[in-house]
Amino acid sequence: MKIAGGLLVLGLLKTITAWQSGSLRPFHHAFPVHDLPLAKKFYGEVLGLSEGRSSLKWQDYSLDGHQIVCHLVSKDYRCQDYVNPVDGDRVPVPHTGLAMTVEQFHQFAGRLRKHGVEFVVEPHLRFKDQPGEQWTMFFKDPSGNNLEFKAMTNPDNLFARYNVDEFDYGAGGDSDDVDAGQKEL
Repeated sequence: MKIAGGLLVLGLLKTITAWQSGSLRPFHHAFPVHDLPLAKKFYGEVLGLSEGRSSLKWQDYSLDGHQIVCHLVSKDYRCQDYVNPVDGDRVPVPHTGLAMTVEQFHQFAGRLRKHGVEFVVEPHLRFKDQPGEQWTMFFKDPSGNNLEFKAMTNPDNLFARYNVDEFDYGAGGDSDDVDAGQKEL
């Protein structure tokens, strides 16, 4: 992913260095898409991910040094939505994405807006004043696969251990409402 100012390039170099030193192993995530050229445009042009290997049936991308692969399946495929209420948001499940710095997050949100990406959950701060305080946003790729990009306000808390349910969610609360076409977990 290319983000203005080279921030993500620097992050990618750190990821590759950590990977080469053995302290971080890149993950591999393969997922279905219904239209490979449309997926290529979305992941390459809109998200700005670097392309890797490809075939007529799949395309590799680097997501900040991690390998994601779009696999062409049926033209009828669309991701089935489930939702899980989290800090007042209706979080789509399943989803995948990336933890970034706060500056990268805001630059990336601007890039998505510039490309007209429709958010499922608008970019905002959640878990305010909790160990898990983070900026988060959710959106879909053209096949309906859910993506989350987030930024911890304190990166050391990405894996902080605490029970979120012990905190007051405030005015938003966790909603039990479910939209048509979505299934609550």
